[in-house]
Amino acid sequence: MALELVHSQSQPFAKVRGEPLLELPADLYIPPDALEVFLDTFEGPLDLLLYLIRKANIDILDIPMARLTEQYLEYVEVMRHKNLELAAEYLVMAAMLMEIKSRLLLPRPPAAEPLEDDPRAELVRRLLEYERIKKAAQQLDQLPQLGRDVLAVSVWVERTVAERLPEVNPQDLAEAWRALLHRARLSAHHRVSREELSVRAHMSSILRALKERRVVEFAELFEPQRGVSVLVVTFLALLELARELLVEITQSAGFGPIYVKLGHAQSA
Repeated sequence: MALELVHSQSQPFAKVRGEPLLELPADLYIPPDALEVFLDTFEGPLDLLLYLIRKANIDILDIPMARLTEQYLEYVEVMRHKNLELAAEYLVMAAMLMEIKSRLLLPRPPAAEPLEDDPRAELVRRLLEYERIKKAAQQLDQLPQLGRDVLAVSVWVERTVAERLPEVNPQDLAEAWRALLHRARLSAHHRVSREELSVRAHMSSILRALKERRVVEFAELFEPQRGVSVLVVTFLALLELARELLVEITQSAGFGPIYVKLGHAQSA
């Protein structure tokens, strides 16, 4: 096919290093293959077959082998003149298509004899499997990729980040309190007595225990064997100390053990 370059004298048809080019150089040589345009590229013979089937709107389960083989061989004939190494696997598929076509042209056996399998069955199976894999690859390619869609950013922080413990859940504190009450009821005895209990005295007792050990588990501050009344006063004393910021109630992890330690004012 002859190719003519038509351009206007006032309109440049190209730019070379930013300068408009109005006329073709006299010594310009254009190779014969320089203006070839490849509209379709395929990843293999199955990709080409699938393209021809979908383009012609053919039912993949009922392939007309004569028509498909003719279109396939036309494409392979073009490839043979361009890239023999690439066309090798396409030639193998061409031989397979012609074999299937020839087997379909053979006369069918009588109805009394069992019919052989459809010669196209293996080809259809490979095409359907390839189409599933191709669609899955396209879905994976649409996912964000590092370096293509997103960029990794690293930030250097010189200062040391202090460990941040989770806040104590009031429900966990209530569960711990109910467990202590249950233990106290199991060891309780029926006694009728009057005992003067002081919240301030128990606050001082808790502070003394914390100054010796710094950090104490919540249950260790209570004495269930002394009865429910002592537990109640000790719990009130602990809540009062927490309200006055004299102690801190912490938890190393969610649903983990509860610990009590001196507040910043006491530990300084």
